[in-house]
Amino acid sequence: MRKAFSVDNVLNAKFNRLEFEGKWLEAVGRPELAGTWFIQGDIKNGKTSLSMQLTKYLTHFSRVAYNSVEEGLSATIQEAYIRESMQDVAGKFLLLDKESPDELIVRLKKHKSPQIIVIDTVQFWDLKWSEYKKLKALFPKKLFIYVSHLDGKKPAGSVALKIWRDANVAWFVEGFKAFPVGRYGGGEPVIINQKLADAYWGLENN
Repeated sequence: MRKAFSVDNVLNAKFNRLEFEGKWLEAVGRPELAGTWFIQGDIKNGKTSLSMQLTKYLTHFSRVAYNSVEEGLSATIQEAYIRESMQDVAGKFLLLDKESPDELIVRLKKHKSPQIIVIDTVQFWDLKWSEYKKLKALFPKKLFIYVSHLDGKKPAGSVALKIWRDANVAWFVEGFKAFPVGRYGGGEPVIINQKLADAYWGLENN
């Protein structure tokens, strides 16, 4: 039988909350360094750029492993690194080249493994729902960020849809703006690229 918590237990519980500032505080609030985040959007709307910007900021709090399942080590990933000046966080940001769920588990069981893990994209990882739950159970103090393609306005595939529903923070990316919904407050959109966002939303001449 699982443990039951008294009111005092709940009120006095301590959580590893991140002291976000600026636009990230306005977007997300003060999230925990644990659980699931989800980024979804159509192609060429800024998903990868948002993922890089967000995880670059998260390196202020812990190391990041970015599992590039779809593209791997490629020219497009290199371009994203250059565009977002990822050299600024060298030593805190690790690119994984299409690691499978089993390979990732081996890595994360190692001493001092990264605390924040990005999966880009969930559709190319062929992840089962049972494997998703296993990852959460094995590493309850790590933060997993899943990047997803769309089918219409929802995540593509049943597993991605379930992960989206389970996420503590979910981002919808469109026209180089990211619209967050989360359990920690916030809610203000983030501009991924001002010039491209203005062009998409018809604000160039305003």
